[in-house]
Amino acid sequence: MDKKGKLGQLKEDFLLFLKGAFDFKDKSNRFLKKEAYDAQDNFILLCFGDLLGLPLPTSYYTIELLPYLMEDLESWERRMIRRNEIWQEKWAEFDFFG
Repeated sequence: MDKKGKLGQLKEDFLLFLKGAFDFKDKSNRFLKKEAYDAQDNFILLCFGDLLGLPLPTSYYTIELLPYLMEDLESWERRMIRRNEIWQEKWAEFDFFG
């Protein structure tokens, strides 16, 4: 490879590094926030699914967590009501046939 090719490759690699290091479009932040909300939603669903009509035998024990999660319950209920199909969202993340 000549000097121009090496210099061009170095420039391209440096620009890719900057693009990855400084994500100006906040794609990674949005992705991490979505993953955090999904993890929190799953935890609250396991603890307080009876609020949505899911019979859970552990609700007697998870009532002790209620004071710690009280602030998040209202927004969680709104997010769960807005979802059309929870299982469809989760299964869409896995590509079984590709």
